Amino acid sequence: MTDSSVTSTAKSARGPESPWRSSLRQLWRNRPAIIGFFVFLVVVAVCLCAPLYAHYVAHENPFTSNIQGTFRLHGRTIHVLQQNTQGTGLGVTPIGPTWDFSHYFLGADNQGRDVFARLLYGGRTSLLIGTSSALICCAVAAVLGVVAGYFGGPIDWVLSRIFDIIWAFPIYLLAISLSVVLLTTGIQFGPIHVGAGSLLVPILIIASIYVPYVARPLRGIVISLREREFIQSAIGSGASDTRILLKEILPNVAPSIIVFLPLMVAFNLLTESALSFLSIGVQPPAASWGTIINDGLGLLYTRPAVAIAPGIMIAITAISLNILGDGARDAFDPKAKLRGSV
Repeated sequence: MTDSSVTSTAKSARGPESPWRSSLRQLWRNRPAIIGFFVFLVVVAVCLCAPLYAHYVAHENPFTSNIQGTFRLHGRTIHVLQQNTQGTGLGVTPIGPTWDFSHYFLGADNQGRDVFARLLYGGRTSLLIGTSSALICCAVAAVLGVVAGYFGGPIDWVLSRIFDIIWAFPIYLLAISLSVVLLTTGIQFGPIHVGAGSLLVPILIIASIYVPYVARPLRGIVISLREREFIQSAIGSGASDTRILLKEILPNVAPSIIVFLPLMVAFNLLTESALSFLSIGVQPPAASWGTIINDGLGLLYTRPAVAIAPGIMIAITAISLNILGDGARDAFDPKAKLRGSV
């Protein structure tokens, strides 16, 4: 008996492979998706090391001005802000990239702050907002979409109209409008008050504007599931709505939620960067990739690394998440599998 026949016999003895295990196996075999996942993990790990880099390598505080600062490089004392040599020679220009990890690797901004250290700290903030808002968005959308699709009737009508109202606004216009108002007043939930400068404000704004974009597809999935035989059998056997939702509906909706999650992280990351670039997202003294691009806008012709570096990080993170999302869709979405087999 050959090794392949022994393996097939062992698999048949264990029984059929579960759908979750089969989907995870297919995702693992998708090399672009796994590469995208590991690239995202590398970005997260590097950004989490921001305090270590700032305190033990660069020995700089990236949140305080260092206009009069100096450092030694290759035996020379160098000023962080140097005399401008262009035009009339008035003013000062931040030092450009030194390519030395210990001293202003990507140069300084117009306040004399280490750009690379701020880039790492900004990544922590951007990734926190993008991931947190995506988790909140998918959780709320899952609840609302499942409830609307399963119960139907007036509940479905009311929720669908709310989705339509939010969907009627352009995403960035709605996000800008909410940010302008809430960054002035904060958010009040009864006795709970979220200050205008809190990171919870952009997290909740970004999460709320994307809820219809996730809830509507989930609602359609639940409506189709509600007519399936196993759901009708569960209803006929007298199972409660809670049991049907938790035991029958949710396991069948979960793969779609998993597919949405990395894509929503990418969308929310881009939205946060856009709002912070417009100064209506993350507020000082906190930093994000969007605020760093805004800081480098006035230095675009003299020190382009200040604005280009966070833009590259945003692009790398968004592309890796989109590739991971495509791989998750191929692995977990039965319709995608069917299309791929035709």
